[in-house]
Amino acid sequence: MLFWEDFHEGHVATCGRYVVGREEIVAFARDYDPLPIHLDDSAAEATRLGGLSASGWHLCCIFMRLAADGFLIGSDCLGSPGLEEVRFLKPVHPGTVLSLRRHVLETRSSKSRPEMGLVKFRFELLDTAGEVRTDLVGTILFGRRNPGFRPA
Repeated sequence: MLFWEDFHEGHVATCGRYVVGREEIVAFARDYDPLPIHLDDSAAEATRLGGLSASGWHLCCIFMRLAADGFLIGSDCLGSPGLEEVRFLKPVHPGTVLSLRRHVLETRSSKSRPEMGLVKFRFELLDTAGEVRTDLVGTILFGRRNPGFRPA
């Protein structure tokens, strides 16, 4: 079980493997982001994306799956106050294999709730060549292993 104390500024870790499928891209788009670049091969090929591409919102869901499986389920995660930044840097086409890299940007103990701490991360969805496709910055709340302990 990971607690707030287990995260340290500067730490980097990579986890997961997710293959983005064509049918998945279309199904997600049909339900939530029905733009032609996510639904129609011909229409998408005529754009700067160069072919059918996953919705950015779909990529956010893939990020969450990889984060949950990679470390959140095995932690004392207490949720998140939100994301500060989300950037879609390169299109994700069918067959792209993604992994998640996380960088700990900062940690701080909660002043008002001593039983928790906050960790600010930069998350990157990477392809197999190591290129960043999606970049997210946000904070996650974690329970503290020793909630009564306050470092000097």
